[in-house]
Amino acid sequence: MTSETSPRAQDGTTRRAVAAGGGTDPATEAFVAHRNLLFTVAYELLGSAADAEDVLQETWLRWADVDLGTVRDRRAYLVRITTRQALNRLRTLGRRKESYVGSWLPEPLLTTPDVAEDVELADSVSMAMMLVLETLTPTERAVFVLREVFDLGYDEIAEAVEKSPAAVRQIAHRARAHVAARRPRGVVSATESRQALAAFQRAVETGDLQGLLDVLSPDVVLLGDGGGIKQAVLRPVTGADKVARFLVGGLLKQSATVSMGPVQVNGYPALTLRLDGELDTVVAVRFDDGRITGLYAVRNPEKLSHMRRETALRR
Repeated sequence: MTSETSPRAQDGTTRRAVAAGGGTDPATEAFVAHRNLLFTVAYELLGSAADAEDVLQETWLRWADVDLGTVRDRRAYLVRITTRQALNRLRTLGRRKESYVGSWLPEPLLTTPDVAEDVELADSVSMAMMLVLETLTPTERAVFVLREVFDLGYDEIAEAVEKSPAAVRQIAHRARAHVAARRPRGVVSATESRQALAAFQRAVETGDLQGLLDVLSPDVVLLGDGGGIKQAVLRPVTGADKVARFLVGGLLKQSATVSMGPVQVNGYPALTLRLDGELDTVVAVRFDDGRITGLYAVRNPEKLSHMRRETALRR
């Protein structure tokens, strides 16, 4: 397990925070202690690791100016700053998505093994759930994440989103109903996910159309994110037969040496696709009732930087 204060975890903002305070003052210690939690909050609200890192930098700058003598709960205070900064950035990110080329998918994270062991955390950061969260308004998303994932009280959430506790309760109820109607159906164990993904990989690599049809749901949807930098499907590909033929045909067209391998992405089994040994695509999946109903292929190279090393997430 990656330590929250190990050199490996102290990237970007954490290194700057330690450097700024010498690693010994209470403000720095509190920030470093909760750094992975704050990153997780920001990432769940934004779906972008790069933007989450920027939010942590903004959080640190504000936290460094706080009089700690006035702070009753440092964790809650830091979460409040992070949430407010993430909400500001989420609105900006929404405008960027409007002009995005093709489908916008969350930035995949190569996660540490302990993330998968925390079932609730893994579910909340799965690519499938992150896409469900995209359908909420910014405030609904913040309230849902803070309440359902991080178990914050309504009073604390109210301060973070600058609403009354009564309003937050209503928003939470509405967001829960919205998410419940759209989240994956049925519980699929990690073992079942790996087995289904292995069968999917074998079928793709061997061009076995029937093998693909056996693991794909009839209404499966394939989304591709190239960001206008790499070629990707601009519109969703829907239906098992179309998706299967698209996948097999796409590999046959490649002149480069293609290799696929299992990996842990956002707490769940996923696949990487490499061309001549270089990471080209991360493929995350959604399972419903034991079959693959969603395939999310991220090719945009600007979104693959967090696949180089493991990211520690915390609740």
